[in-house]
Amino acid sequence: MPVFKSDFLPTIPFRNSHFNTMYRPLFMKDVANFSRKRLTTWDHDFIDLDFSLVGSETLVLLIHGLEGSSESHYMISTTNHLKNKGLDTVCFNLRSCSGEDNLLLSTYHSGKTEDIDFVVNYLLDHYDYKNIVIIGFSLGGNLTLKYLGEKSDQISPIIKGGIAVSVPIDIASAEKEMDKLKNKLYLEVFFKTMKTKVLEKAFKFPEFQLDKEQLFKATKFKHLEHLYTVPVFGFESPEDYWEKASSKPFIPEIKIPTLLINAKDDTFLSKECYPIEEAQNSAFFFLEIPNYGGHVGFMSSFKPKENTWLEKRIARFIKENIQIPIL
Repeated sequence: MPVFKSDFLPTIPFRNSHFNTMYRPLFMKDVANFSRKRLTTWDHDFIDLDFSLVGSETLVLLIHGLEGSSESHYMISTTNHLKNKGLDTVCFNLRSCSGEDNLLLSTYHSGKTEDIDFVVNYLLDHYDYKNIVIIGFSLGGNLTLKYLGEKSDQISPIIKGGIAVSVPIDIASAEKEMDKLKNKLYLEVFFKTMKTKVLEKAFKFPEFQLDKEQLFKATKFKHLEHLYTVPVFGFESPEDYWEKASSKPFIPEIKIPTLLINAKDDTFLSKECYPIEEAQNSAFFFLEIPNYGGHVGFMSSFKPKENTWLEKRIARFIKENIQIPIL
C-alpha cells in the first residue's frame, strides 16, 4: 500500500518532539471505567484484562507499551474515544503491569507473542464477536505487528485488522537511539520501575542469580537485557533478543489491513523504523509518517478537545480501511 500523507499539524509548541511526548502523560487527565477479568495462563500465571463494553459486535484489543498498563493515558483516551464510537474495548495488561506482580520469574518482552496468542484465543473462545481489531502502542505495537505477521497463515477470520503506533520495529537500531543523550530522561523514567521489578524478582526467586551491583550501574536497555531478559527468556545474547523480537521482518507476511503510525520526529526511533519499502510492496500494510507527534504523543494544542488526532485517526482507519461500521 502507498504511504499515507499525514494531515497531523499541531500548533507550534507541540512541534517540539519532547514537548509532545511528555505532554500526554503529564497533563492529560482522562479516566475510564473498566471491568477486570483475570485469566489463568497455561504456565500457571495470570493475565489481567480490563474491559469497557457497550454491546458492540466489534472488540478492540489494546496493548500498552513498555512499563505501561490499562491506566496509561493513551490507553484510556483510545478506550473512551472508541467507546463513544460504539465499539467494545479490552486493555491487555502485560504480565507484571496490572498493578500486581505476576507469579513467575518471567514477565514480558518486545517479542513475547505467545501471550498475545493466548489472549486472542481466549477472546475467540469465550465471546461472540464478529470482528476483533488489535491496536498496540510502542512495545505493544511491536507485539501487534509481529503477531499479525507470524500468525498470518492461521489467524482467525474474526481478526479483521491491526494498528500500531510509535513502534521500534527494528530493536537493535532503536536501542542505539535510546542510548543517546537526547533520551536520557526517558531511560531514567523507565529504569525506575524496571530495576525495581528485577530486584523484586531476584528476592522472590533466589535461584535467579542476579548481579545486583551491575543492575544498579545499568544505564542502557542492553545492560538490563543482559542481566534479566537474556537468561530468563533463554536468548543467547541481547543481540539475539533484538533479532528475534523485532517485528520488522514479519511485516511483509501481514495479510489483513494494518496501519503503522510513526512520527518522523520520534526520538526513540531509528531510520530503520520507517518501513517505506515494506508498505509500498504490500497489499495490506499501511504506513503513515507525520512530521510531528513525538513518541505516542500526537498532541495538537493546549485545548483538550483538540487533542484527539490519534484517536480519530485510529477510528478512521477502522472504518475506512478495515471496513468495520462505527458511529
